[in-house]
Amino acid sequence: MLDARAMSLQHPSQTLLLKGEYDKALSLCEQAIETEPDAMNHYWYSGLAYLLQGQEEAAQTTWLLAMSQGTPENMEQWAQELNQILDSEAQRQAELNNHQTAWLIRQHLREILPNEVNNLLNLLLLSLTLNNFTPELLQDWQVAELLEQSSPEVVNTDLLLQVLKKILEFPAEETLAFVAACLSLNEDFLGIVVSVAVKIAYQYAQPGFAAKLAELCLNFKPDHSGALQHLSCFYTNAGDYQRGIEAAKGFYHNCQTCDWQVLGNYLILRALLTASAWQEVGEFAQRHELLLSQIIQEQPDNLDRGGNLAMIIAPFFLPYLQDNLQKNRWLQNQVGQLFQKNARSLHPDSVEFNYSNLKQTSRPIKIGYIGYNFRMHSVGWLCRWLFEYYERESFITNIYCINQNLEDRFTQTWFADKVNTTYSFGLNDAPAIAEQIRKDEIDILVDLDSITLDTTCEVMAMKPAPVQVAWLGWDASGIPAIDYFIADPYVLPEDAQDYYQERIWRLPQTYVAVDGFEVATPTLRRDRLEIPHDAVVYLSAQSGHKRHPDTIRLQLQIIKEVPNSYFLIKGVADELAVQESFSQIAAEVGVDLGRLKFLPRDPNEIVHRANLAIADVVLDTYPFNGATTTLETLWMGIPLVTWVGQQFAARNSYAFMMNVGVTEGIAWTDEEYVEWGIRLGKDQALRWQIMGKLRASRQTSPLWNAQQFTREMEKAYKQMWQRYVEG
Repeated sequence: MLDARAMSLQHPSQTLLLKGEYDKALSLCEQAIETEPDAMNHYWYSGLAYLLQGQEEAAQTTWLLAMSQGTPENMEQWAQELNQILDSEAQRQAELNNHQTAWLIRQHLREILPNEVNNLLNLLLLSLTLNNFTPELLQDWQVAELLEQSSPEVVNTDLLLQVLKKILEFPAEETLAFVAACLSLNEDFLGIVVSVAVKIAYQYAQPGFAAKLAELCLNFKPDHSGALQHLSCFYTNAGDYQRGIEAAKGFYHNCQTCDWQVLGNYLILRALLTASAWQEVGEFAQRHELLLSQIIQEQPDNLDRGGNLAMIIAPFFLPYLQDNLQKNRWLQNQVGQLFQKNARSLHPDSVEFNYSNLKQTSRPIKIGYIGYNFRMHSVGWLCRWLFEYYERESFITNIYCINQNLEDRFTQTWFADKVNTTYSFGLNDAPAIAEQIRKDEIDILVDLDSITLDTTCEVMAMKPAPVQVAWLGWDASGIPAIDYFIADPYVLPEDAQDYYQERIWRLPQTYVAVDGFEVATPTLRRDRLEIPHDAVVYLSAQSGHKRHPDTIRLQLQIIKEVPNSYFLIKGVADELAVQESFSQIAAEVGVDLGRLKFLPRDPNEIVHRANLAIADVVLDTYPFNGATTTLETLWMGIPLVTWVGQQFAARNSYAFMMNVGVTEGIAWTDEEYVEWGIRLGKDQALRWQIMGKLRASRQTSPLWNAQQFTREMEKAYKQMWQRYVEG
């Protein structure tokens, strides 16, 4: 169909062109030219007929020869007439999904009118559709320059927005120039740019480019809350730790109310702890508890989506700072209740569903898993076995992925290919996710994120399923809409229920199990690290969050007391900050810095596991233990020293060691931690004994029997559903 602008250019050949009868259309045009040689639209349609039957050179010659007969004023008018005709036909071809033909038409139109910006935008959109787009096209076609020279009235805003959303996902300098030109035309696009930047940072693991996009937004609007809020995390995740700390502090200083200050102070703690800049943490930790207490007392009811509602994650770092089960859980529960109240007020039409689920136990139970880590992530590595072994006859299983690339091979192989249905949603899609879960009539919804993602918390707060469970991703969120928190006999103390909003459901042996881990070829050797072959090698491989200075001090006391020992230190953090922290404490304890080896991160998880073999003993962290790292250590048969606390985060290693039948290395005080570290370093026979136990456990331990674990989880699901049906 021709648009209104082209109505005056209608031609008798149009019907034939629409039917694909190009030869007849061309013959009709040639007859018309003989009869009316001065009617230019005969030439325009004649060239179009040539083009549609693949004769590009003839089409171009027809148009150019016709135009060459006119004055400059005529040529400009004729070019606009031809633009209308070709643009309309390109639109029609695109609507028919003939994208290659539409692209060809627009390429010829670009040669006639190289500065026609809307045609260039359509060409970019078609290139993206045809997967032949590269950021260099933006420069070749001078798109940014043309946009900057265009008035907002000339540019098709909807078209520009479509192109912008797609091109944003191509990290390049040309993309940044294009984005800047778009923002100069319409600052309303700022929110879109920030939203896509978040997707780029986390879904496509490009935090450095996301930071550049946020910086660009701040150039246009220095107080843009979204860009300010995310910039610190972008910097930190890109390894630019100092700028991450500065950005977080800058964001906090722009926060005027307590709810925003809670979020701002959280960002400061995140930046400091990720960098392992512990020397500044104390001041902000104290302020954080005061702010949390204040917000709990104030009970605001106006938290907004994508902003201060994200305060559900605010207590996240408290377990890294102190092992205080009662205090930490009380704060988390209070924040969870406050979050649910505000989330529901934002989405009043999405809560209190009238569940149509049939209350029957004879039919398959519908299980939904929601999360953003169905990929190569600790959660993905551990939960994948549940999807490998689940009982297809008794359960219908759906996955609700958030901000995740479903084309990822690991995601496809271990998750999407194993379940009935897989959905993909964005970070701002909480109401849509909840609605889909309701439509799917999910009986039991399992949260794999806990407070690591506010979007998941928002969905859970709306209670889209009659039974809701938290498992694996972290400690419980304290959201009242969640019914159960999965644990085992060890990972929480006996009186833990006194401190949890959720009902603790203890599986009989372990709350997680794997059949094992993939392992590559090691890249670490003692001789390359200048470590004697007969030395005792200790290892700590944890993120900066977990490197509490008090634990570092205990670890270095162990090194001091074990002759010919070395300490290997690696993990995600600011390398300089980690070295300064260890060096300062080593000087205080009296350990030669030559015995400390700071290692870069391994290229991936499977190489990391292989490199664990260089260690004689792994020293765990406290008050936040290793989890996946502990499982990997035990699977590789390496003795571990862990300090058991009261909170969930301080008992993971203990739970895993109990399940493999190894108690050597379990400490309940700092003195025992040091004693075990020294003993394991000095007693080679004891180390060998533990290694033998760990090797044998591969055949006997419930920790390494994912199929049995899956049956236990499914039994728990059936019992939960039974209670709901009977309730």
